Amino acid sequence: MRDHLLLILCFALFPAYAYAQHTDTGTADTAKEQVAFSPNVNPVLVLSRAGSDIRIDGVLDESAWATAARASNFSEVFPRDQTQPPIEVTGLMTYSEEYLFVGFIIRDSPSNIRANLSDRDAIWQDDYAGILLDPNRDGQALYFIAANPLGIQADTRISSNNEDDGFDLLFYSDGRITDDGYEIELAIPFKSLRFPNRDVQSWGATFWITHPRDSRSQYSWAGISLDNPCWSCQLGTIEGIRGIRSGRNLEILPSITGSSTGALEDAAVPTSNFTNDRVTAEPSLNVKYGITSALIADVTINPDFSQIESDQAQIDVNSTFALFYPERRPFFQEGAGLFDTEIQTVYTRSINDPISAAKLTSRFGATDIAYIGARDNTSPLMVPFEEESQLLESGRSFSNILRIKHNLGIDSFIGGLVTDRRLDKGGAGSTIGIDGAFRFWKKYSLSGQFVTSRSLEPVDPDLSKDLENITFGSKDLTGALDGESFWGHATQVELDREARYWSFEAGYEGLSPTFRADNGFVRQNNIKRVYIWQGVTLYPSKHLKFVDRIRPNVVAGSRWNFAGLQKSAFLAPGLNLQLKRQTYIEIRYALQNEHFAGMQFNGLSDWNMEVYSNFSEPVQLGFNIEIGDDIARFLDDPKVGKSLQVVAFASLRPGQRLSIQPRFAYSRLTDKNSGEDFFSGFITRARFKYQFSRRLFMRTIVQYSDFSKSLEIDPLITYQINAFTAVHAGSTHDFGQYMHPDDLSKYFRQRDRQIFFKFQYLFRI
Repeated sequence: MRDHLLLILCFALFPAYAYAQHTDTGTADTAKEQVAFSPNVNPVLVLSRAGSDIRIDGVLDESAWATAARASNFSEVFPRDQTQPPIEVTGLMTYSEEYLFVGFIIRDSPSNIRANLSDRDAIWQDDYAGILLDPNRDGQALYFIAANPLGIQADTRISSNNEDDGFDLLFYSDGRITDDGYEIELAIPFKSLRFPNRDVQSWGATFWITHPRDSRSQYSWAGISLDNPCWSCQLGTIEGIRGIRSGRNLEILPSITGSSTGALEDAAVPTSNFTNDRVTAEPSLNVKYGITSALIADVTINPDFSQIESDQAQIDVNSTFALFYPERRPFFQEGAGLFDTEIQTVYTRSINDPISAAKLTSRFGATDIAYIGARDNTSPLMVPFEEESQLLESGRSFSNILRIKHNLGIDSFIGGLVTDRRLDKGGAGSTIGIDGAFRFWKKYSLSGQFVTSRSLEPVDPDLSKDLENITFGSKDLTGALDGESFWGHATQVELDREARYWSFEAGYEGLSPTFRADNGFVRQNNIKRVYIWQGVTLYPSKHLKFVDRIRPNVVAGSRWNFAGLQKSAFLAPGLNLQLKRQTYIEIRYALQNEHFAGMQFNGLSDWNMEVYSNFSEPVQLGFNIEIGDDIARFLDDPKVGKSLQVVAFASLRPGQRLSIQPRFAYSRLTDKNSGEDFFSGFITRARFKYQFSRRLFMRTIVQYSDFSKSLEIDPLITYQINAFTAVHAGSTHDFGQYMHPDDLSKYFRQRDRQIFFKFQYLFRI
């Protein structure tokens, strides 16, 4: 295995470069087209103030549009690089004292346009057009604001290492499909944006179009080269905006949540009484205030942080580590990219049920500062070890998180991150770290992070009785929560090359046996890991016209513990194919040696294939299948078995208003010798949604787990005026599967349920 790793390292560092430089990527016709067409290189658009009002109705017929600045000569970004698009695109922009107005006129066949009546932020498989804004001109915090041809909104916030699709801002949009294409209007309040306090603004920007047909084609006003990974360096400039100020507004978001719960008195006895609690109603208040144009304060009191969308169930029968679930709560989603680091010392779901929380975000010149403080009712405690982790309930706590990030230019920064959590029952966990990223020679970047942690365990032996036999660290500390205190450290370094033809990643990560992050998600420690990945990208349009891109690649790595014992070594070549009809295929073979539970397992191999296709507007399909060797980790005496894991999913749109999203996950592990199953089972889930209008929709989630023999049904109806003003009414129903004592037939009985409503309304002053 070590010989294989050396071979891969040599391949990664030397021959690929020469191979990639001589790759022919296009036909003679494409070359001629490139000579005839010249993309906009860092273009400039000078705006003038609108001379009359603009009504956002999807019809660009006001006189202000006739005098607006016009963006033309769009170029293709993908699949072809900086070539002329097959459709005509015009972008328009003007402004008033309160709004930035953006318009799009797209000439295209109306019958081919993909546009669905859907919820906010659910347009990514449609045609859509948007504006990318970099008000600070440093590539660290970009807005993407878009709409589909029916005016359905979407927005994200893009940082140097993250695109936050949970970000929401208040803006207005509409659109319409015309006889020769579609038109879109956007009105973006300057109060919704953060930008420098200057009399005359100069922002980085580009108009952006996504055009899903045979390929998921993308077009930009500013010419974007795939051979330059710094996209923000290639933006255009909008100038001429005068006399505006960033939002120093006051936003008040009161809400009220009511609910009623019920449950069987004994979930194991289906004939026991089903008791209902009384209806309760809880008010809450969120306040956002712009102290200055650069300093924003958010405070929430008695928040309802329950999730409208339930978590998707995961199969964990053969996992020894805690499961990760994404953050969905809006208070924590906004600005989450600033706290996102490779060593995840901040995971806001560690603040589980806050009584109150506060957040400060500010920007002073090239420096971002952010703070989160919270008083939590029920705090989860992650206890990680070398081969397992457990998530415990540790009661009430105070959490404080501070982030400072100084931007050193496009795609480069240095930062610090401090976290601290104090438990009421005693015990605390703190981390302090520095991180940074530096881009050089255009295609290369070096990033790194170092964190030290200080842990003081609470004294609660009953809570940790399953961990008392575990020891860790050089001082043989125990897994039991017995008041021990210790320091830990973690390090991460990565070197990247991103380019059109040849890319690679090489890195190191080390987490000491005593490293913990109580406010984060670090589920494993006592590891030292090295890895390298590299891929060569080919664009064989001359000979294979049904292929957009071919990427052969290979990844290899090894992992040790801090005692020097090699825990695993792997080699995994793969092939990625981007085909026409928006079809993506990835095939990978992996060969691995692993040391687990004191035993050595050599020659473990498996095949993985992933397919996703958005080949038509009404039907999108995908699946992932993995076949090979796996260790039965849950056994006292682990064994190697034959593993089969299948995930299949789809998105079906029988009409413009209805969407159906089924998903099926199956997992099986079989004893190689006896052929008997160590385990097998499945989880199936379906999401049904009907959009009555842009504001009103109804959805139902149905989920069944064969592992727990449970059925969950969650209906919901929502009326949403904007991202912050909405009414929700719904319920959750959990059914257990039981057996009749007489005829042993199976039946379902409701074990618990909750009925709820939530109303919130945004006041902006």
